Parts: sequence; structure tokens; C-alpha cells
Amino acid sequence: MSGGMGDSPKEGKLTRFLDFTQLIDMASEAVGGKVLFATDDFFAPAENLIKSDNPSFKEHEYTEFGKWMDGWQTRRKRIPDKLPEIPERGVRTGAAATPEELEAMAELKSNDWNYLVHMTELKPGNPASSHNYFLINSQQRWTHVRLNIFPDGGIARLRVYGTGQNDWAATDPKEPVDLVTIAFGGVCVGFSNAHFGHPNNMIGVNKAKSIADGWETARRLDRPPILENDENGTLLVPGCEWAVFRLAHPGVITQIEIDTSYFKGNFPDNCKVDGCVLTTQEEEDMIKRKWNLPAHKWKALLPVTKLSPNQSHLFDSLTLELQDVITHARLTIAPDGGVSRLRLKGFPSSICLLRSREKPTLKFAVKAGFRANL
Repeated sequence: MSGGMGDSPKEGKLTRFLDFTQLIDMASEAVGGKVLFATDDFFAPAENLIKSDNPSFKEHEYTEFGKWMDGWQTRRKRIPDKLPEIPERGVRTGAAATPEELEAMAELKSNDWNYLVHMTELKPGNPASSHNYFLINSQQRWTHVRLNIFPDGGIARLRVYGTGQNDWAATDPKEPVDLVTIAFGGVCVGFSNAHFGHPNNMIGVNKAKSIADGWETARRLDRPPILENDENGTLLVPGCEWAVFRLAHPGVITQIEIDTSYFKGNFPDNCKVDGCVLTTQEEEDMIKRKWNLPAHKWKALLPVTKLSPNQSHLFDSLTLELQDVITHARLTIAPDGGVSRLRLKGFPSSICLLRSREKPTLKFAVKAGFRANL
């Protein structure tokens, strides 16, 4: 299925062609994706496929191997079922897989893997049709994917949209885990503004690498010309920005981390975090209503709290005493700005609100001393 739109995604502009493109790219280098093997990287290495930014084109830039390309591009294949011996993987431009690499990959038996997308013709790389989308109907958990191109050529980016999964049975019941991380299945399901970066960036793996690896909103235009603080030092402004996340598993949040690393002149003045319990149907209704959720549904996890630039902030959640189970969390920042990482650590609960088409998962008790109060 091709994107087939007259307008292709650009930096700072969210892709909204298909619903599943709002999910997380699970192959991206930003979430820990890696290229383990490629048969050939002559013109441009396969690592470019999983870059988190959009591909770029430099009209007059060349390498010793030909035109510089921000994607994966193989040599034009001339040898049937045989590849020349070229140095092992490292700096890959100009190289093909070595016999040793091919032998190691053969042990994976990837020729026998299940098909997610059968051989399908791709559209050429012009702006109107360069995005080729394929809807995958699979509820199975996958850890590796193999991309085949026929017979040769180049691809700028590979995006594998989906959600993470965690083996909750292996979770240590005595240690809090990040219930919102994309690695376990957390996902942003609504936001007010994402001018410079999607909120899903905040729940990525590892520390942020740069300002581009976080959530940043545009400057709000409703700020007063002269700014004032209240008695607690909090900025008095009328507006705010927000992002809502579905947790990877319903649970009790005990610790919250708000990291503003790299945001020095554009960090939010303050933030707050709220949580609620929603069924799958209620979530779908809220998405249609732009998350205009009644105030009584939200439970405060973190009250309005001042933030500092370029710093990791650790807070105890209010649910440490309230012991409230939540399924969704909302981060609100005021008046605008950027956050690099959001961590919501806690304990998975015995409550499991699943879509009917999904397989039921194991249920879990919260940490001793906590209770599921629903």
C-alpha cells in the first residue's frame, strides 16, 4: 500500500497519512534498533535506514563510491547468488557481507521467517509517492525483521510501526519499573502541540542524545507581555501544553522523573502529572474528543512543580500514599518548552484492560503493601 499523497512528511511536521504511523517506530536507532547484517552496503550503509530523522538530499556531494545518499543503497547486482569478499562490518560504505558474516546469518535461518509483507512493487522516490505503507495484521511479538529488496537499489528509511512488549512474568515484584517506556509498550495517545518533537520521544530508551531527541512545543502566543510569579515562584500564564500516554501496563506510580537535559533556554517553567483509568473504548472516545476529559477523572500524581534547565528531576508520586492504579498519564507543561525524558516508575497491578482481539496476558499483584483499589 503506497502513501500516494501529494505532500510528503517534513521535519517539524507530523505524518498523518495513516493511523498506524502515529505508533512508535520500533526499528529506529532512537529506541535501540540496530542493523545486524546487510548483504551489501556499497553506495550507502544500511544503518541509515533506521535513523530517527527524515532523509535529506545533498545535490552536489559525492563519495569515492559515488553519489552521497542518506539511505541504504546497494551496488547494482551482477553476480547471481554470489557476493565478493570485502572487509567485515565496520565502516560499511563500499563493502559487502563477508563469507563469515553470511555463515553467521545462515544460523538464523531467516530464509524461513514468516512474511509480514510479501514481495511488493515500490513507488519511485519522488515527493508525491516516495512513502510506501503496508498494514500488518499481526498480534505476535517480533524481535527481528529482515528487509529484502529486489534485485538491488536504494531505500532511504525503514519504519516499523508498532508497540513494545514486556515479559511481565519476569518482572521483579520488589523493584519499580518504568511503566510508560516504549520498550514495554507505553505510547503517546494525544497531545496539544509537537512543533519540534513528538512526545513519544520522551519515553524512548536510554538518555536523550540531543535536543532533537525530546518533546518540544512551539512558543505560546498567549503569554502576557510582562511575566509575573505567584508566591511559590510559579509563572503566572494562562496557557499550557500537554501529552497523554497509555501505560504499558496498569499500575501504581511511585516515582516520576522529568528530564530537561539539553533544554537550557527553552525548558518549561513548571509541570504537573495526572493519571486516570480508562477502558479501551473510553480511550478511543477521548481521542475523538481531543482528550477533553472531565477533571474529576484525573488523579494528581505530581502537583504543579517548578523545573530547572538541563537537569533530571526526581519526584515521589502522590500515589505512593494514595495507592491508586492508573492506565493513562498526562504530563502538562507551562507555558511551553521541551522535555527530553519522562519516566513513570512503579508496580504493575492486577487490573488488565485489554482490547478484545488481543490475547489475555498474565495478571500481577502490586508490591506488598500496595493494593489495587478498583
